[in-house]
Amino acid sequence: MADLPIAAVVRIAKKSGAERVGSDAAGAIVEKAEAYIGSLTKEANRLAQHAGRKTIKEEDVELAAKSA
Repeated sequence: MADLPIAAVVRIAKKSGAERVGSDAAGAIVEKAEAYIGSLTKEANRLAQHAGRKTIKEEDVELAAKSA
């Protein structure tokens, strides 16, 4: 079961220029987005721990996104 709501993903896709989004495509987008968020969070967490923190900060996320 996906954590991201499919309707929200479809809205984002439409705001990004898609006229229509099939249910299979929406499911694939959700799957890929969740995988990216998980990967980004793992790297941001690694950076926070390296800095001696338990809390992920915006700077960790930005650095993690640049290295992805």
